[in-house]
Amino acid sequence: MNVQIGNNPLRFAGEILSNLKASDDMGLLRCVQCGMCTSVCPGAKGSNYNPRDMVEKVLEGEESIINSEEIWNCFYCYTCHSVCPVGNSPCEINQILRQIAIDEGIVNDKVGIFAGYGDSFLDIGIGAMPKRFFMELNEDIEGWLDFKSELEEIRNELGLGPITIPKKSIEEINVLLKKVGFDKRIEKMNSY
Repeated sequence: MNVQIGNNPLRFAGEILSNLKASDDMGLLRCVQCGMCTSVCPGAKGSNYNPRDMVEKVLEGEESIINSEEIWNCFYCYTCHSVCPVGNSPCEINQILRQIAIDEGIVNDKVGIFAGYGDSFLDIGIGAMPKRFFMELNEDIEGWLDFKSELEEIRNELGLGPITIPKKSIEEINVLLKKVGFDKRIEKMNSY
């Protein structure tokens, strides 16, 4: 992929900004490279992911950033967005970069993990923790599996009712997700 057309390094930033997933007020071009995003990023604390560096590469037209393993270490927590003094959203930029990577067939072993979240939308109509993480969560959070198995009872005791949604609603959600090709995208991600 050619990084620049002529001498315009901002062409790639323009591509990000014009992406359907980009909010109107993303703030990419206002980034002052202060590093506030990186200072609060949980992904940066536990890996080599650096939201400030990722945004800098986008602004410099370095499209090779979509090949970076590090873009998959963003948690989408929007903490970066909440502290940015100019209203930039590295998290949103990262989401677009990941989508470009998937669309271009640039994948790694981290992509398949996300399919589990999509599977839950198709199965139960809402986002949920994929079952593949249950044992790891139980290792990290003592008693998590017990809590998970007793969740319905706990919710009833609190008067919250079931967490599941009606079957008819799940069917309606599936119709919508299939109309926009969500099921095909998840099927593709599951194949990675």
